[in-house]
Amino acid sequence: MSREMNRNEILGHFQIGAVTEGYGNGHINDTYLVTMPRYILQRINTSIFRNPEELMENIENVTAFLREKLKRDGGDFERGTLTVVPTVDGRRYYKVDDENVFRVYRFVEGTKTIESSKTPEDLYEAGVGFGHFQKLLADFPVEKLHETIKDFHHTPKRIEALRQAIREDKAGRAGSVRAEIDFALENASWAGSVVQGMEEGRIPVRVTHNDTKINNILFDQDTGKALCVIDLDTVMPGSMLYDFGDALRIGGSTAAEDEVELEKVQFDERAFEAFARGYLSEMGEALTEEELALLPLSVKLMTYECGIRFLTDYLNGDTYFKIHREHHNLDRARNQFKLVADIAGKEGLLAQMVGEALRG
Repeated sequence: MSREMNRNEILGHFQIGAVTEGYGNGHINDTYLVTMPRYILQRINTSIFRNPEELMENIENVTAFLREKLKRDGGDFERGTLTVVPTVDGRRYYKVDDENVFRVYRFVEGTKTIESSKTPEDLYEAGVGFGHFQKLLADFPVEKLHETIKDFHHTPKRIEALRQAIREDKAGRAGSVRAEIDFALENASWAGSVVQGMEEGRIPVRVTHNDTKINNILFDQDTGKALCVIDLDTVMPGSMLYDFGDALRIGGSTAAEDEVELEKVQFDERAFEAFARGYLSEMGEALTEEELALLPLSVKLMTYECGIRFLTDYLNGDTYFKIHREHHNLDRARNQFKLVADIAGKEGLLAQMVGEALRG
């Protein structure tokens, strides 16, 4: 039986139409567009998300909460959040076997995504979108969220995973990347600051998205305004610093995260200023003084963390991130480390920009 026939058989459990073709460019899940009417079918990557029940419980609870908030506030509750489509027997997903677990969302009409064009206006709206998302979820009972990927942003444990990958050297690559390993370990001393702050109660635990790339926002195709935050697989308890920093890890870079010509890789402080203004217009009054003070460091931290994750995966033989060429994860790691170094030289300027954004 062909893959196309298999997909249509799966859709029979949702009773919603026919698959057309692959959709989007996510690193983790396989995504397809469905017609008559339009829906999104996704195969959940169960090698990453090992408990689909908890994953989908998180998503359903968060989206239902957002929908009620949007209704109450007069927002676009039909398009302002994802809608999970249940199976014919009322389940959140359909399971063929342990490796083939599928879910369906209603397609959000009249929207667009932004992949590579990152104007200041785009970044401002992205800041508004992610800030509004967290603002709406400010009183969601965070203790009810499952940790879909344990210790996802526990940077000290990410560093320990890197050290283990270096020791084990499963793919025999450690000897050829000593410069990258040295850079990663030399910067490890400051990388536990957010985790320590949360453990000591100085940094609040909030509902966080944990994958705040600009292409995880749907923008209204007519107005360009941020409308709906998508890709909710990693919605978990965490620090808003993770979301702020990760958004600018990509949004603030002058190059793609796998650009190999490193002279093109710099951190654009104007992008930081635009995103920060948008984000703080929604969340500025809700943040603590320590959270505000750590906004510049958060960008460096999330870039560093992603860099060591790419390097760890490269050393382990490329088992987590999808790759599209030889040494792809190494290219990504080098790119992120170049960005870390550039951000480090601009932290004072970024702190000034935070103050200016708060003053309006």
